[in-house]
Amino acid sequence: MEKSDGCCSTHLIDGDGAFNDTGLEQLIKEVRLGECGLSYAIVSIMGPQSSGKSTLLNHLFGTSFREMDAFKGRSQTTKGIWMARCAGIEPCTLVMDLEGTDGRERGEDDTAFEKQSALFALAVSDIVLINMWCHDIGREQAANKPLLKTVFQVMMRLFSPRKTTLMFVIRDKTRTPLENLEPVLREDIQKIWDSVPKPEAHKETRLSEFFNVEVVALSSYEEKEEQFKEQVASLRQRFFHSIAPGGLAGDRRGVVPASGFSFSAQEIWKVIKENKDLDLPAHKVMVATVRCEEIANEKYGSFVANEKWCQMEEAVESGPVSGFGKKLSAILNISLSEYDAEAIYFDEGVRSAKQKQLEEKLLQLVQPAHQSMLGHIRSGTLEKFKEAFDKALNAGEGFSLAAQTCTQSYMAQFDEWCADAVIEQANWDTSKVRDKLRRDIDAHVASVHAAKLSELTSSFEAKLNAALSGPVEALLDGANSETWSAIKKLLLRETESAVAGFCNAIFGFDMDEQSKDKLIASLENYGRGVVEAKAREESGRVLIRMKDRFSMLFSHDSDSMPRIWTGKEDIRAITKTARSASLKLLSVMAAIRLDDDVDNIETTLSSALMDAKNNAAVKDRSIIPFDPLASNSWEKIPSTRTLITPVQCKSLWRQFKTETEYTVTQAISAQEAHKRNNNWLPPPWAIVALLVLGFNEFMTLLRNPLYLGVIFVGFLLVKALWVQLDISGEFRNGALPGLLSLSSKFVPTIMNLLKRLAEEGQKPATADPQRNATKSFQNGSSSFSDSSSSASSGVTSPKQETEYSNTLKDD
Repeated sequence: MEKSDGCCSTHLIDGDGAFNDTGLEQLIKEVRLGECGLSYAIVSIMGPQSSGKSTLLNHLFGTSFREMDAFKGRSQTTKGIWMARCAGIEPCTLVMDLEGTDGRERGEDDTAFEKQSALFALAVSDIVLINMWCHDIGREQAANKPLLKTVFQVMMRLFSPRKTTLMFVIRDKTRTPLENLEPVLREDIQKIWDSVPKPEAHKETRLSEFFNVEVVALSSYEEKEEQFKEQVASLRQRFFHSIAPGGLAGDRRGVVPASGFSFSAQEIWKVIKENKDLDLPAHKVMVATVRCEEIANEKYGSFVANEKWCQMEEAVESGPVSGFGKKLSAILNISLSEYDAEAIYFDEGVRSAKQKQLEEKLLQLVQPAHQSMLGHIRSGTLEKFKEAFDKALNAGEGFSLAAQTCTQSYMAQFDEWCADAVIEQANWDTSKVRDKLRRDIDAHVASVHAAKLSELTSSFEAKLNAALSGPVEALLDGANSETWSAIKKLLLRETESAVAGFCNAIFGFDMDEQSKDKLIASLENYGRGVVEAKAREESGRVLIRMKDRFSMLFSHDSDSMPRIWTGKEDIRAITKTARSASLKLLSVMAAIRLDDDVDNIETTLSSALMDAKNNAAVKDRSIIPFDPLASNSWEKIPSTRTLITPVQCKSLWRQFKTETEYTVTQAISAQEAHKRNNNWLPPPWAIVALLVLGFNEFMTLLRNPLYLGVIFVGFLLVKALWVQLDISGEFRNGALPGLLSLSSKFVPTIMNLLKRLAEEGQKPATADPQRNATKSFQNGSSSFSDSSSSASSGVTSPKQETEYSNTLKDD
């Protein structure tokens, strides 16, 4: 018994067939198998010599079986049967490494041990791993099939049926998917089972009653070591709790308790050793199998190293190779002919099978290059099709006609190029590549079709947007009772125009009516969407529009001239008219009216916001108020068409009234100020009081006319001062500013007036001094009046400038 890295192993049966019962007992004690009861499993592996069985077990179960040294050549490594415990796997699992079959060391006449060891493995094991090469699948003399045939027959004769798991491990898996390999292997196994002569008791017994067949595949250990290790690690997980229901161990009904395993194994081997009539396939077949396989491998290696093939393989990676099919077929013929020449004297069946296997292996090798060649042909054809198709469209050819013509032309060209890449030995179907090219061409045509339609649709949508946005905005700006009617007519007219142009543009696309109607409906919906979007945009500025309309109607007359508040205007009526117009604009902007439905929005707003009687009723506390605007929706108007809800309208109207009250207040103030400026007469009662109380003074003036002259002169003097000082104009800005201004102007004005009187007095006296004096004062008054008038208008006459200059000089 040997120990290494915590793994216990023993040479259970030596090369001469001697059973090592001492070593087995010692192993059982070391791993404490006797304490396991029925909780243990036995795994064995069988297969051709130097097929990597020990390597697989070491990686799979953490054992340390001796492995073949590849640098010393292919030779027998494992002799007899070795047994070891699987490291780290529960429950306790023992694995047996069997000597490889068809080994040359035992020779042609001593193959009985191989039969006996295989039968022993099947008898004592719960799980039997059958190691086989991937390229052996489908061959009659490979994968231990003859051995299995004999074992099946003898096992039924020697032992009661026991359901054992046969796990076929396919080594050095090729690119062929496992799902394609497994059915072939299972079919071969079933054929072997059907061909085995059975006792009467088992004539109708199925294979599944004796065996559970599992199939796994592993990559090459030498070429893909990392991938091999990953796959082995995944396979190792299946051996944990293998005896549990549904595990790999299969039927456990006939299992021997762990304490009796040693005795049971010895008895089984004894019975197998005494059975001399077991027979296996003839040694010649095995030798032929090995030798033909060696020749095939040699020719395969020669082909791989062939310079022409290497150059062609390298060239096809970067681009298409002219004459690819003929050149590659010639190289393949050379390799197959050389194989036939060297293997001609071996068994014909084996030779043919190996020749077919070599051919398949070579075709698998060259298939990627062939696929690359087809890929280059497909991509090149597709690129040329795109160029020709774009050129035809740019030349003005109809879309459908250009697509059909170019597709037919380049599909025919693809078929010609594929014929040049055909390999004689292979019967590969290029229809998948052809279908892929056709799908790519159709996809490109569909992509261009969609892009062109999208471009046309975007173009007409842009035109429709330009034709609708500005006019709709203008119509909504001047909103009235006919606004939405005008918008509907505009939308209908512009949409019909756009649809007509769009239909002409897509005429060459050869579209079905359903797709065409869908695009037209989309364009029509887009136009409607433009109008609705513009309406929603304008509804966000409705308060500004309302204030602008109010300002226009309130501050301008019917001729659009600025209104001057003289006191004759009816501000209340003007305000009501302006607010009604603003309310009309609000009602127009409250909802989208592109359909023929009738609504009562204007009536509702008018009754709720403008009706004085309704407001009066609300103020009456004895009446329960009802607010028609206390809602988030309009009657008969869906939410999708609502721009401004009733609640929002009420809020906007309140804000509108608040922001326009200042304008009305200013107008009222201006009107009152104008009235005050133009009404200098005292009240009627004051005039009556003056007449009554001043009667005596009036009579005094009548009795002494000289007083009238003095009063008249005084009146002229006061009038001249009034006009010169512009007293009424000064007091328009307020009492205090007026007094301050008059105080600064009073003295210069008096001095100027006295100077003028003095100048008039120095003139020669006339016959009527009283008349001259009166005239002088009248002229002075008139001059002062002109001066005041010019000053108030902001224009000074040359005469006034001269008089003012002379006054300054005299001063």
